[in-house]
Amino acid sequence: MLERISRKERFDLVVAWLAISVAFSLIFPRPDFLAYVTNLALSMVTVGVGFVLHELAHKFTAMRYGYWAEFRKDNIMLLVAVVLAALVGVVFAAPGATMIYGTGITREQNGKISAAGPLTNLILCIPFALILVVAGGFGPDFAFQNLAYAIGIVGLQVNAMIAAFNLLPISVLDGRKILAWNPAIFAVMIVAAFGILIVTFYPSLL
Repeated sequence: MLERISRKERFDLVVAWLAISVAFSLIFPRPDFLAYVTNLALSMVTVGVGFVLHELAHKFTAMRYGYWAEFRKDNIMLLVAVVLAALVGVVFAAPGATMIYGTGITREQNGKISAAGPLTNLILCIPFALILVVAGGFGPDFAFQNLAYAIGIVGLQVNAMIAAFNLLPISVLDGRKILAWNPAIFAVMIVAAFGILIVTFYPSLL
């Protein structure tokens, strides 16, 4: 599998992963330097999993249909993501895109390739939710309760954010292509993504 990821693509993925991790770390509370370092470490783990698997899901789904695909970072959008996160507290998570090379792609294929990314993030919400549940089951004296809770909640929020943003049916985002292919699947995915995202910020709604 790794041989299908070129050196250039690996470099672009790593740079985008680092930049988007910094962006996400800036939107969480950071009362002191130690808190920021903790947020950055959590973001690198959660975004590293969510972002990289999102893009690789696009790549390998496209390759399953016989197309070649590679992720390419966008330096301008990476800068915009970090600046917006620092100034406004919002992550514009568009660090680049998986480019598909080939002709004759159908609307169904394009829709499924596009859906693979945010669907991966929604699936990743499950293990992070389980971590959150397990953390809640430990008593306050458990040494790693706070860490487990932080990993669970940040993992949920990050993956829900990535899925929700990419499912917006605008411009070149995944949502537009999924909607054109299958409105029912689009509706289920975007409701799930925004539903999870809202719950992570307002758990009292449960």
